[in-house]
Amino acid sequence: MSDSVVNLVSLLLLGFVLGMRHATDADHVIAIATIVSRQRNVRGSAMIGVAWGIGHTLTILVVGSAIILFGVVIPPRIGLAMEFAVGVMLVALGAFALTGLGGVLRAALMPIVARILPRRAALEDSNHSHAHAHGDYVHRHPHGGEGHGHSEDQVALALLDARFRGVRLYQWLRPLVVGVVHGLAGSAAVALVVLSAVRDPVWAVAYVLLFGVGTIGGMMLITVALSAPFAFTSSLLPRLNWQLRAVSGLVSFVFGLFLIYELGFVEGGLFSATPVWEPR
Repeated sequence: MSDSVVNLVSLLLLGFVLGMRHATDADHVIAIATIVSRQRNVRGSAMIGVAWGIGHTLTILVVGSAIILFGVVIPPRIGLAMEFAVGVMLVALGAFALTGLGGVLRAALMPIVARILPRRAALEDSNHSHAHAHGDYVHRHPHGGEGHGHSEDQVALALLDARFRGVRLYQWLRPLVVGVVHGLAGSAAVALVVLSAVRDPVWAVAYVLLFGVGTIGGMMLITVALSAPFAFTSSLLPRLNWQLRAVSGLVSFVFGLFLIYELGFVEGGLFSATPVWEPR
C-alpha cells in the first residue's frame, strides 16, 4: 500500500474521530438535552441521537459537497443567518422545555413560605393545585375532588401522540429538524477544512461522509448519557425530573439568546450594514 493511500485512509479515520468530537459542541449538547429531557427510556434517547445525527449528516453532506464539487460560495449574510437560526432554535427548545416551570418553583418555595408565613402556607395548602404531565404537556389543576375537567387523552399533545404514535417519522421529526439546522450552521466550516487538506474531490466528500457518521455515533453516546438522569427520575422522583427539565430548558433559552445577540447585533453581525462571517 502506497504512502499516499495510507495518508488518505488515516485522514478519513481522523474525519470519523473529529465527527465524534464535533457532537460534543456546546450548542449541540444543549439542544439535544432539552429533547431527551422528555424521554423515559435510554433506548428512545439513543434513537433521538441517531435522528439528530442523520439530519446533521445529510445537511453537511449536501452543502459540503456543493462547496467541494462546485465551488459554491456562501455569502456572509446567508452564513450568519444559518448560524443565527441555531440561536432561534435553542430559544424555542428552551421555551418548550420550560413548560410547567411555575409549578416546579412554587413547589420548591412552599417549605420556605411555610416557615416564614405559616398561616399563609396553610391557606395555600388548603387550596393548592398540583402539576402533572400528559406526555410533554405539563399543567396544573386545583385539589378538591372536582377532577381534572378534561379527559387525559384530550390535550393537544396527547391527541398528536395518539394520531401519529405509529408513524416512526413523527418520533424522529424534532431531533431530525434540529440536526438539519445544526448541519446548516456547520457545513461550510467542515467543507473549508476538507478543501484545505484534501485536493481530490471524491476523497473530500468521503471525508465529509465519515465525519457525519462519526457525529451520529458521538451524538448517540451523548444522548444515552444525558438521558440517564431524566429516565431515572421520571417515575421515581417526578419533582426532581421537572427541576432537571427546567434547568435544561433555561440553559437552552439563555444560550440561544446569547447566540442571537452575538450573531445578530454585535458589530459585523447579521443585522449590521457590513456582516462579517467566519465559518466555525
